[in-house]
Amino acid sequence: MMDLNRFIFFGYQRLGLVSHAGNVLISADKQDLANSSSERMRNAHDRSGTLPSEGGSGMRICMLTHSSYETDNRVRRYAETLAKRGDQVDVIALSSGDISLGSVKIDGVTVHRIQHRERNERGKWTYAWRLVRFLLASSLLMTRLHRRRRYDMIHVHNVPDFLVFAAWYPKWTGAKLILDIHDLVPELFMSKFNAGGHSKYAAFLRTVEKASAAFVDHVIVSNHLWYETLVARSVPRSKCSVFLNHVDPAIFYRRARTRTDGKFIIIFPGSFQWHQGLDIAIKAFARIKDKIPNAEFHLYGVAGGGNLQNDLAALSSRLGLNGRVKFCPSLPIDQVAEVIANADLGVVPKRADSFGNEAYSTKIMEFMSQGVPVVVSQTKIDSFYFDNTVVRFFTSGNDQAMADAMLEVIGNDALRTGLIAGGYEYVANHSWDIRKKDYLDLVDTLSKGG
Repeated sequence: MMDLNRFIFFGYQRLGLVSHAGNVLISADKQDLANSSSERMRNAHDRSGTLPSEGGSGMRICMLTHSSYETDNRVRRYAETLAKRGDQVDVIALSSGDISLGSVKIDGVTVHRIQHRERNERGKWTYAWRLVRFLLASSLLMTRLHRRRRYDMIHVHNVPDFLVFAAWYPKWTGAKLILDIHDLVPELFMSKFNAGGHSKYAAFLRTVEKASAAFVDHVIVSNHLWYETLVARSVPRSKCSVFLNHVDPAIFYRRARTRTDGKFIIIFPGSFQWHQGLDIAIKAFARIKDKIPNAEFHLYGVAGGGNLQNDLAALSSRLGLNGRVKFCPSLPIDQVAEVIANADLGVVPKRADSFGNEAYSTKIMEFMSQGVPVVVSQTKIDSFYFDNTVVRFFTSGNDQAMADAMLEVIGNDALRTGLIAGGYEYVANHSWDIRKKDYLDLVDTLSKGG
């Protein structure tokens, strides 16, 4: 009878997916695997300075994410927490920027980068094909790794929801599955591609969401508003938990400020997508630029597809902001912490009439952790979690209101000091240190059949 890996390989070969991942994984012989992957592993970025090894003696866990591990705070936090207690953790992920494909050990976690992330999709079908291609490639790799490791748990992070089906073989052989919903896919799709809630695509994605949730043993969702949405349409309440994207003190500890250039830096770190309201923030900055002549607005992140970054750069030029609005590349999360520590004001300008109204803003707590006051659009989700003792709200979509809020925080020392103190207290009460035991208990309970 044909070996399972070889059977899968032929299917992938027909689809043109056997490249980096396929060439390494189809071999049934472990020595062949080591030899064929050694050159790529030497080229991988390894902060520990050693090649990946299996190591450890705890549970065997695999995480799957269609994102770059280095920049995904949520995935890194889970994986490193498990690794620190002695679990063996593999993460199947994307590469981005100039990071090589291949396997690498990062802080006790073995990361397998199997596909490069391109962000130039302009249509839904280009985006969908890249997701399907990742699904198939990750399924091949996970099957091969599971035959070697026998995972106890597979933790799958959306987007998309259907990535859970990459874990068909581990599930078939007894592994437990978690689906971690970072974003509600139907709502994200409608925002990204301007589709209506009653479109056939949105209806299809709600069906996929429900099927994906039914396939797994437990669903984690990233905020309480989305929890209510999910349990109303896709998941039994008893099978669903909320874990915010809590700030991790291991990365976002209080860092020393090192910048001494006399500039006033306003910062936004995140994806450049329409629902983030970055055009509103640029217009607001144009209103204060003459009153704060040493101010600069720095945006760190990656474009979410299309020409939005070019449009934002053109808007900055039209408003006479050349040289004062800077578009910076996305950074690994530990470098983001350094950049935030050297900023003077954080902004979260999301649109309340879009996907951003219920999407939790992790960057708010990241700003707080570094003593950076934050001006926040008054969305439904941020009003649910924060109040005026810890952030300065402004009316969503109103660049004049945002400009007024920024000027107030900049010019009012008492307000600024109060927001910083309130932010520190909020982080102390809501950090990952407070919730990580609950996550570890969930993993342990599920793995024991609970």
